Amino acid sequence: MDPVKIKESLIAVLGQIQADSGLECPPLTGATKPIENLPKFDSKVWPVATTILAAEIGASIPNDVNIFINETTKLPRSIDETAAFVCILLQKLNEKDPAAA
Repeated sequence: MDPVKIKESLIAVLGQIQADSGLECPPLTGATKPIENLPKFDSKVWPVATTILAAEIGASIPNDVNIFINETTKLPRSIDETAAFVCILLQKLNEKDPAAA
């Protein structure tokens, strides 16, 4: 999976969610941290964003994984970091269960 493709899809998904919610959406770049920079982007929204992203890129992302927070540091990820994390996650899932990817 290509991190650039994931980043582009993620930016589109985040922008659409903000628009559909009638919320302000600042310009989205690789440095944008959705949890910090997007109004009302919280624990009710990130699973929806993850599910839509998974559908957009044609992959399966586990529901219990918050792609927007670094589990080790507990710090929010930027869009670039999220795209890279999703690539690594999908690669690991594919290695574990080739039929799941």
